[in-house]
Amino acid sequence: MTDVTTASPPASSQAPAPTRDRLIRAAAELFRNKGYNGTGLAELLAAAGAPKGSLYHHFPNGKSDLALAASTWASDQMLALIDAAFAPAPSFRAGAKTVCYKLAKLFDKQGKWSGCPVSATLFAGPENNAFRQHAADLFESWIAATARHAQRLGLPQEEARAAAENFYILLQGGWQLARVRRDSDVIRALHTQMQMPPQKTD
Repeated sequence: MTDVTTASPPASSQAPAPTRDRLIRAAAELFRNKGYNGTGLAELLAAAGAPKGSLYHHFPNGKSDLALAASTWASDQMLALIDAAFAPAPSFRAGAKTVCYKLAKLFDKQGKWSGCPVSATLFAGPENNAFRQHAADLFESWIAATARHAQRLGLPQEEARAAAENFYILLQGGWQLARVRRDSDVIRALHTQMQMPPQKTD
């Protein structure tokens, strides 16, 4: 899977993506920058280079189904980033620092304004149980993946879970502050504010 913090190869070197994939990626980008309600179908179809009929062929409920798929795709990119950051890390704090640096790079690449791809898509979407539950499931997957790495790196289970939750609370708030300030250093420095559980002594 391509690291979301790196540039894609030139378009000329890639085969055209399937229509469903183009719709998902176009939706993820538009929802991230303009929100669910701020993105129109015509704009979405134009960005994907897809006819209107293809939207309902792949997503029977139209925009709402596409939002669920786009947020899942964006979440998968985040999970890949988490694994890439923590897998070689010597400690949980070191892995968290790498996550922050990767996200800061992504923030700069996206123009210092884009929102969280999950919250921008699902929190601004229809007030329905499917959106709320999907958002909860995606955020939980980030926390669970981070907690697993924390355990592997030596934290007890409960402390690993608490550290992972604290980290993502920091990330969500830090991303919003970085947007306001247009400054990726806010994200880059978040790891220094982590609350780590005290080390136990015998």
